[in-house]
Amino acid sequence: MRKSKGRGLRGVVANSWCANLLTGEKGLEDSRNMSREAGRIVCGEGTGQEEESVMVMHTGMGGQRLPIDNIIQGFPKLQQNMGTTHDHWIQAARGICTTDTFPKLASRTFTLPSSPETTFSIAGITKGAGMIHPNMATTLGIICTDALVTPPALQQLLSTAADKSYNCISIEGDTSTNDMVAMFANGAAAPSNAHFPIDFDSSAESQSEDFIAFQRMLIEFMADLAKLVVRDGEGATKFITIRVRGAPTYPAGKYIASAIARSVLFKTGVYGKDPNPIGVLAALGYSLMDTDFAGKGIINPESTSVSFMPVDGTDELNFVKKGRLVKVDEMRAKKLMEGEDVEVVVDLRDDGRKWRENGEEAVYWTCDITHEFVTINGDFRN
Repeated sequence: MRKSKGRGLRGVVANSWCANLLTGEKGLEDSRNMSREAGRIVCGEGTGQEEESVMVMHTGMGGQRLPIDNIIQGFPKLQQNMGTTHDHWIQAARGICTTDTFPKLASRTFTLPSSPETTFSIAGITKGAGMIHPNMATTLGIICTDALVTPPALQQLLSTAADKSYNCISIEGDTSTNDMVAMFANGAAAPSNAHFPIDFDSSAESQSEDFIAFQRMLIEFMADLAKLVVRDGEGATKFITIRVRGAPTYPAGKYIASAIARSVLFKTGVYGKDPNPIGVLAALGYSLMDTDFAGKGIINPESTSVSFMPVDGTDELNFVKKGRLVKVDEMRAKKLMEGEDVEVVVDLRDDGRKWRENGEEAVYWTCDITHEFVTINGDFRN
């Protein structure tokens, strides 16, 4: 990977239930063998491309060797089962699951400004239900598109989109070494008269219209995949969206949203159908400590409000208004918390102006922590 910088990769081979973690040099050799043998299937025997053409992904338990002989013996059957239908994508998504309760995949079509009459496609699979937190914990993502994109542009597009999707989700705040999201572009749908692929110019003040359009689409697409991981959080009963508005910069808002998403008191409160605005304020208060944003007046209690946003489009329910607790309609609050989706909005600059005129917005997705979460993780190795 370091030598090729992604160029020449033809595919990915992944396994579940064994992370090949803490297995030393023998584990590394197992990965190389897995990649090499898969490359012979993807590229053909004796082509000279099989050595570095297939990326390897592992997920599952650490501290144990891969059953590498059994894996390689199964490759011919995998080759026979390869295909492009929805069922093939479903099977691939199931193949990388561990404690997941459902396979996770998404697809969509899109157009680009330079080729409005050409329909491009993008599809992806992902996995994960526990040990989920930036950067990126035990989740895997594999995304494929038939648009024509250069490797430097693809890397830039993917990194930016990951920062606003996979790196904006948290289940319990734990991370691990086994994680990856990879994207492949083969250009198969590019029109015959296309002279230039989507490219990235690091020295330019702005990128092409195609680059910008593709970036916008990819952020939305990868956010959809990442949210599937949160919805399948181990033992989860609630999907929680956290919006922080009014921060001077996106990173500052993201730090705050991340702290709230990691708050055990807040997340267990949501499980108990308690909005617990005090828990939100507590996490908000310590969120920027030990960061470059500390002491810069970003959080001002007198201008900070906390609301819960109903999913039915009705008016938001204020719990804190400009630093003061608000008496709420308890029946409405209870009904709001009984839903599967809960949205919290923290407005750092509640001064009557629209938030878009008054700072950045950062969004994070998390879930509640339940009795079932403790049971699952208490029995994981049994």
